[in-house]
Amino acid sequence: MKKILVLGGAGYIGSHMVMKLIEEKKDVVVVDNLSTGFKKAVNLKAKFYEGDINDADFLDEIFKKEPISVIVHFAAFSQVNESMNNPLKYYENNLCGTTNLLKVAVKNKIDKIVFSSTAATYGEPKSNPIKETAITNPTNCYGDTKLAVEKMLKWTFLAHNLKYVVLRYFNAAGAHESGEIGEAHNPETHLIPLVLQAATKQRKDISIYGTDYDTKDGSAIRDYIHVTDLAIAHILAIDYLMKGGSCETFNLGNGVGFSVKEIIKSAEKITGQKIIAKEEERRKGDPSILIASSEKAKKILNWQPKYSDIDYILKTAYKWHYNHPNGYNV
Repeated sequence: MKKILVLGGAGYIGSHMVMKLIEEKKDVVVVDNLSTGFKKAVNLKAKFYEGDINDADFLDEIFKKEPISVIVHFAAFSQVNESMNNPLKYYENNLCGTTNLLKVAVKNKIDKIVFSSTAATYGEPKSNPIKETAITNPTNCYGDTKLAVEKMLKWTFLAHNLKYVVLRYFNAAGAHESGEIGEAHNPETHLIPLVLQAATKQRKDISIYGTDYDTKDGSAIRDYIHVTDLAIAHILAIDYLMKGGSCETFNLGNGVGFSVKEIIKSAEKITGQKIIAKEEERRKGDPSILIASSEKAKKILNWQPKYSDIDYILKTAYKWHYNHPNGYNV
């Protein structure tokens, strides 16, 4: 039986993808170098290999050993601020690593890939909600590496018929409803986990980076999408490719934006705790508003977010953080 290869399957979004695939009785192979992921996050029914996408011999061995039908590619560094301070690290892993992966995939006649991309490819959009046809002009190195991979996928398809679906998602948030897996980064830079750490007194306060944006309350606005909804979209993208679908790019978001201050207020309601907020200067490369138009994904993939309520997203994230105050490091 053919298997699905999940690269970066020990990471936040990747582990939720693996969980959903296992729930749907799929055969799953996971590859992760564990630089930012956690083996404990990988469902035990998936076959796990520790290794790096920059290692061609390692990948070649996987493809020869496992009958892979499709690759789902999450293996990337994704911290915006770090990418601005250490751009070469991001190009080496996100771009060079994917170049290496595609070479080995072509060599082994793999012809389908679903690529985890980002709204950061758009940069500062001229209008919201953002459609897939919007100009791509990243304002940070992370987004630039993802956009470069998207272009590489297009040319690889034209030369080698490796079909792809690009999924540009907005702010992944929340945790699996079971509370078994969730978001854990070291250091943590994502807003919702930081806010919840402040609520659980793991940190004394939360920083609001920029209060002078042209928004309703001066803080930046983002579109938060539940991580399980993202996993479902990836499965639909796999099905789409398996049924002969053409190469496509889709946005994934709820189409609703919440400001940093609104997230803090909602977290206070969910947790029953007062959260101390500090106002800081804007960070380099942070756009003011990012809201998705996901109409294309809804129409072509028949995708519909199930967990769009921001309070529910925060509740699932809080359940994970409350029960796992040290993440996967027990």
